[in-house]
Amino acid sequence: MSAAFRSCPRRWVVERSFAWFLRSRRLVRDYERRTDTSEAVILWSMTTLMSRRLAVQHQGSVPVRAA
Repeated sequence: MSAAFRSCPRRWVVERSFAWFLRSRRLVRDYERRTDTSEAVILWSMTTLMSRRLAVQHQGSVPVRAA
């Protein structure tokens, strides 16, 4: 039985998530000694990402009122 490479159907989701995590400088290296601190930094990074995305979506959906 040979071990052939099989692509996972949704692997790109995981790869994109890791790329988004690594945009945060603190997550590039493993500086944290405690796992709860590392978890907090990951949550902070994703909160920042989502708030930026929501802000961009919200700015695009505001109707312009004529004076």
